[in-house]
Amino acid sequence: MADPIETPVQRYIFASISCMTASAVTNPVDVTKIRMQLEGELQREKGQLTTTYKGRYYKGIIRGMFRIAHDEGIRGLYKGITPALIRECVYSGIRIGAYEPMKVLFGATDPAHTAVYKKLAAGASSGAIGSSVAVPADLIRVRLQAQGRFLPGHSHQYEGFMHAFIDIIKKEGLIGLYRGTTPTVQRAMVVTATQVTTYDHTKHTILNHGWMDEGPKLHILSSMIAGFMTALTSSPVDVVKTRVMNQKISGLSKDERLYKNSLDCLIKLLKSEGIFGLYKGFIPNWMRIGPHTVISFFLFEYLRKVAGIRPV
Repeated sequence: MADPIETPVQRYIFASISCMTASAVTNPVDVTKIRMQLEGELQREKGQLTTTYKGRYYKGIIRGMFRIAHDEGIRGLYKGITPALIRECVYSGIRIGAYEPMKVLFGATDPAHTAVYKKLAAGASSGAIGSSVAVPADLIRVRLQAQGRFLPGHSHQYEGFMHAFIDIIKKEGLIGLYRGTTPTVQRAMVVTATQVTTYDHTKHTILNHGWMDEGPKLHILSSMIAGFMTALTSSPVDVVKTRVMNQKISGLSKDERLYKNSLDCLIKLLKSEGIFGLYKGFIPNWMRIGPHTVISFFLFEYLRKVAGIRPV
C-alpha cells in the first residue's frame, strides 16, 4: 500500500495519464462529434430539418471521419489535441483523482458497500471542481475542433492553441475564456456522476455477488457499461455546451448573439430541431466516451496496482 500522504498525488497523476492517453486515442471521433453537433444548427424554416438531414456534409461517424481526413488531411482529425490533453490533465485528473476522497467526505466507509447517492454526490462534486478549472482549455478545444474544411478566399479563425488563446483574450477579454462555463460544469457533473458511479457500482456489485474476480476483465466490462450510460445521460448537455462555446461573440451585442445562455440554447434547440436535436452526434459521442472510459479506467486500475494502491 502506498504511503497515505502520497496516495492523493498518485491518484491525480495516474488519472491524468490515463485520461490523456484515452483522449489522444479518441480525438478523431471527438472532432467528428463536434462537427455533427453543429451541423444544421437552428434550421427554423418549416420542412428545413428534413432537407438539412438529407444534405448533411458529415453523414455519420465513419463517413464523417473520412470526409474530414479527405478535406483537411489526417491532421484535421487531431485538431484541438493540445487543449484536449491539457483539459484531460486538469479536469480528469481532478474529477477521477478526487472521487474517492469526496466519497469519504460524503460518508462512505466501505468501498464494497457504499450507497449510490453518496457515489453520485462525490462524482458530481469532483466533476464540477475539475471542469470549472479547465474551462479555458475546453473552450479552445471546441473552437479548434469546430473549424471545418478550408474554403477559397477564407482562412481559419485560429491557427493553433496559442493563437486561439491570445485571440480570444484580445477580442473577448479574459471572461471570453470562460464562455459556456455553466453548461460545461453541468455536463461535467452529469458525466462524472454517471461514469465513475456506474463503473464503481457495477464493479462492486459483480464482486459482491462473486460473478467475477478483481482484474482486467472486470475493469473492461464495468467501464463498457459506464461508457454507454455516460453517453446516454451526457449527450443533451454536451450538444448545448458545444453550441454555446462555439457561437460567434466578437462584435455582437448580447441581443444579437445566437444564444444568451445555456437555457436559451436549450429552448431554441428544442423549438427548432426537436428532442432528437439534443442527441445530434450521439453515436460518435458514444464511440468516443466508450473507448475513452475503457482506456481510462483500465490504465487507472493498472497504474494503481503497480504503485500498490488498492483498486477503485
